[in-house]
Amino acid sequence: MSHAETMLPALPPPPEALRRYTLSRLIGRVALGIWLAASVGIFLFVVESWSPEKFAKYGPSFISGLGVTLTLVSISIVLGGILSLPLAYGRMTKNKVISWIAYAYVYFFRGTPLITQLFLVYYGLGSFRPYLEAVGLWSLFKDAWFCALLTFTLNTAAYQAEILRGAIQSVPRGQHEGAAALGLPKRVAFFKIILPQAMIVALRPYGNEIILMIKGSAIVAIVTVFDLMGETRRAFSRTYDFQMYLWAAVLYLIMVEMLRNLWAWIETRLTRHLKR
Repeated sequence: MSHAETMLPALPPPPEALRRYTLSRLIGRVALGIWLAASVGIFLFVVESWSPEKFAKYGPSFISGLGVTLTLVSISIVLGGILSLPLAYGRMTKNKVISWIAYAYVYFFRGTPLITQLFLVYYGLGSFRPYLEAVGLWSLFKDAWFCALLTFTLNTAAYQAEILRGAIQSVPRGQHEGAAALGLPKRVAFFKIILPQAMIVALRPYGNEIILMIKGSAIVAIVTVFDLMGETRRAFSRTYDFQMYLWAAVLYLIMVEMLRNLWAWIETRLTRHLKR
């Protein structure tokens, strides 16, 4: 008798265990149903209350406000990135005075609300108008847009410094030792070997920081900067139409989603050599 004839026939797979219908599953499904119903209701509301006249009248203002938002965030991110380099160095240096100053700066701007920082710059520095006029800086600080740009730059520099510091410290020590064994100067090793590897690690946190800055930029409408949210508030004050805020929400969502996909593509391109 062959071995094939003595083998037992294959048994059917065991039945799947029945999942208990727990309270958390019930709450989750109810919440999902409410969210779907609200989404459908908002969509139907927008369709029924759509006004081509309002769109034609206030659409250009929304586009103008969108441009202000993108300009403000872009410039502050770039300037904050430049400022974050010495801050990250100060956080890692063995000089206690420099390290303490950098730590205090990062601690303050990461530990206080962005809107508080904006008020300190916009309203607080106005108390020193005579001194600012004496040095010729009042023409800058009386401009709400400049105050918002300065606040955003100082704020994002603190976050970017911590992102960069963590990324640099995550580079294996063997990279430093290998560069030293090759006789490379520390400056060359840092900019040619350490920093490029750190930037790959920091890429995703940088993307999150930009997204947070885009959404946080809406507070500048409080200090009379007519960004996207500022134009939305102005349009709503003239129409009392709730869908003005829906338009703004859609534009913010489009910005964030485009940035998220762009950042994912950049990350894929820069890390393709790491994939196996």
